[in-house]
Amino acid sequence: MVCRAIGTTLLCMGALTLLPLLICAIYGEELLPFVITSGIFFLAAGILLTFRPRVKEFFAKESFFIVSVVWIIVSAIGCLPFVLSGFIPNYIDAFFETVSGFTTTGATIIRDVEILPRGLLFWRSFTHWIGGMGVLVFVMAVLPVSRESSLLLARAEMPGPVVSKLVPKMQNTAVILYVTYFALSFLLFVLLVLGGMPVYDSIIHTFGTAGTGGFSIMNLSVGAYQSAYIQWVIAIFMLLFGINFNIYFFILLRDMRSVFKNEELRTYFIIVAVATALISTNLAMEGEKLSEAVRHGFFQVASIISTTGYSTANYDLWPTFSKFILFLLFFFGACAGSTSGGLKISRVVLCLKYIRSHITRSIYPRTVVLPRLNGKVVGQETLGMTAVYVIVYMIIVILCGLIISPDCPDMMTSLSASLTAISNVGPGFGGVGPMENYAGLSALSKIVLSLEMLLGRLEIFPMLACFSPLMYKRRRLK
Repeated sequence: MVCRAIGTTLLCMGALTLLPLLICAIYGEELLPFVITSGIFFLAAGILLTFRPRVKEFFAKESFFIVSVVWIIVSAIGCLPFVLSGFIPNYIDAFFETVSGFTTTGATIIRDVEILPRGLLFWRSFTHWIGGMGVLVFVMAVLPVSRESSLLLARAEMPGPVVSKLVPKMQNTAVILYVTYFALSFLLFVLLVLGGMPVYDSIIHTFGTAGTGGFSIMNLSVGAYQSAYIQWVIAIFMLLFGINFNIYFFILLRDMRSVFKNEELRTYFIIVAVATALISTNLAMEGEKLSEAVRHGFFQVASIISTTGYSTANYDLWPTFSKFILFLLFFFGACAGSTSGGLKISRVVLCLKYIRSHITRSIYPRTVVLPRLNGKVVGQETLGMTAVYVIVYMIIVILCGLIISPDCPDMMTSLSASLTAISNVGPGFGGVGPMENYAGLSALSKIVLSLEMLLGRLEIFPMLACFSPLMYKRRRLK
């Protein structure tokens, strides 16, 4: 059943690879790299689908294994167009770029992105759009998967401390999520075209914004267009794609009560408003025009908290106060159930409530404190898992930062590179700032950061579970 699930996913990926092949045909570019890549996807899928499963269900450990292996295989094969075309001849570099695309990180090793052919640029950004909502969520939306197995796959792939179904069948939930995703993407595309951005450029930046990835076709990112309208539109949609997609379902049902009582959503907008106000004031005090300070401040806050990584200015040159606020936003991320990375606002809120409950119990030992989120009591298991997640998150950031530090010119570069990798942000500070790239790092550092990006996108535990001996015991663990 594991082979069948992986094979089905690779079959879908083979079909999706035909889309950049069409772009190459339209612009008269070389077709062979995508023909070979698509063929390998189909061949691998055909081999795996020959296995006839004896059971139709799988359990938690199988879902963890499937999700982890799928993302690694998809990245390993998906990087071939870059290698075969000769634009990124080094396989590790191509793998890093592709993992960065699928995990919606947006970190790049390409120094001059504007020299790449349109087909490759399309594929590079299309990986954002595919990875944003999730590779296996897409599979669940288009192919039948058993009810229990589909929920386990969703829990293993979708971000957030708790994954819930919008409707009884998880497959219908996946369809609703993707319809919402497509509708928002199409609306953004139309607004960008109306703002004067060329159609091809609008498609690329729609992929990058929707997936909160941040790959651009310009070396200066969104700032290259020098359009306040385009910057405002992309900034607003970066925030919109950072919202839990369940909220849009509630809006469609006109269940505004569930929308307004959502603590994560309120906290998300409060953080954005406060961070924008502080950075804008700081930039204005340094002599920047107020209107530009607000626009650049809002854009970078939206870009960092949504973990998109687009830029309109070199924020690495901003005052220390503004840079420190952005550094904090690297940790936060946006909402659970969105396309963004980071810790997620819900986890930050739960941690603060958990700390508050412990302080209260230390003062009043007999008091029963039940932390609540959105009006519902949060179980001790969820609180414990949240605390463990944050601790493991910090340990990974420190360890990976230490491993790559010999390749970095200073501590801020190594720390921000590690943090932005696991948070799926992309650009950091110093040697990996918004106007820099990751090309100068060694092969070891790129492999470490690639694994860190995958850990962050899959919420750490599915991949860590693959290294546990319990994963390979015959006993099934639900």
